Amino acid sequence: MRGPIAPPQVPLSVSRGEAFVDLVHDSAERLERLWPQLSAVDFVVREVPVTTRDGRGTMSDSEGLDAFEFDGETVPLGRYVAAHGDAPDRIVVYRRPVEIRTKTRDERALLVHEVVVEQVAELLGLAPESVDPRYGQD
Repeated sequence: MRGPIAPPQVPLSVSRGEAFVDLVHDSAERLERLWPQLSAVDFVVREVPVTTRDGRGTMSDSEGLDAFEFDGETVPLGRYVAAHGDAPDRIVVYRRPVEIRTKTRDERALLVHEVVVEQVAELLGLAPESVDPRYGQD
């Protein structure tokens, strides 16, 4: 019998990057059910924060994320970027630092959710436990 293995709308394989984006969006959707105002927030995945030659971290990109600095020793897993001009609030999650710290998909999903919760907490001015009561318990 010849024919397609799966329907055209079902991907036969998903790249690691696509799977990671799905984890971030799943986490965001879960939180949007608790916090409807998050529907106006952009959830963005970047590969890594960029470090300068002197070891200080900096980030700036063509999509309007303002430059920021980090100490270069502790790599951030995510960050919150406040709205400015026409750009909405953004939550950025860095894929490679999260992947390096996890071994399984379940560990990765848990860490992604914790990073998203922490950044949403910063956005809302709340403790992470207030944003998601299960934070830190998994």
